[in-house]
Amino acid sequence: MAKVSMEITDSLATITLNRPERLNCFDYDMLQQLEETLQTLQFDRNIRAVIFTGAGEKAFSAGADLKERQTLTEKEVRRNVNKIRNVFTLIEEMPQPTIAAINGYALGGGFELALACDFRLAVSQAKMGLTEVSWAIIPGAGGTQRLTNLIGPSHAKELILTARRIDAKAAKDLGILNKEVPEEELLKQATSLANEITSNAPLAVTQAKYAINQATNVDIHTGLAIEAKAYEVIIPTEDRIEALHAFKEKRPANFKGK
Repeated sequence: MAKVSMEITDSLATITLNRPERLNCFDYDMLQQLEETLQTLQFDRNIRAVIFTGAGEKAFSAGADLKERQTLTEKEVRRNVNKIRNVFTLIEEMPQPTIAAINGYALGGGFELALACDFRLAVSQAKMGLTEVSWAIIPGAGGTQRLTNLIGPSHAKELILTARRIDAKAAKDLGILNKEVPEEELLKQATSLANEITSNAPLAVTQAKYAINQATNVDIHTGLAIEAKAYEVIIPTEDRIEALHAFKEKRPANFKGK
């Protein structure tokens, strides 16, 4: 059975972490399957948004497979950590908007995957945290960086250095979640958000996401230059002209991603 599954509906891809018997923990094989899945989507212009969720009712992902870790040499541990870091960076850099639909535990690497997404929705009973220091390691797949960028160094240190698990309400209050939702509404609301985004011009969405992603890495003057370059990409597109025609004709625009 595949450890990562994907379903495509129109322009939306839903990726499911599929090891419910292991709380959707990441072993090396699962990371390879996830990487291959992402690579098939990365340059597919027909896919305009991606949702990530977990199989079963208990977990989005509880992180690294510690049973596997017990069998690994130091060299293999480094290989696994490098793989998970690169895969989550690939998620962050996807041109399509990405949504984490957190259906249960999101711990360690599972939480880091969610942090690599553009948006995070979680069921009320979800538990989240970067618990690595309790296992004598540290977050190694971007958690120290992305959580700090999201909520600031003081709150990030509090969560990481205590290995604290927080519920959806606390995560929402900290600004980690976009929304806390009832369990039966999770995928419906994630899909609704995706559809709201994909109703807009896809090239404009891609360029806006790119410019926003750079904002945390550069000073304001460099950021404005990046924004200007991203805008230049959009000016000669057919979609921009279509938007103007649609406005004039008082009708919905028919965007083609061109």
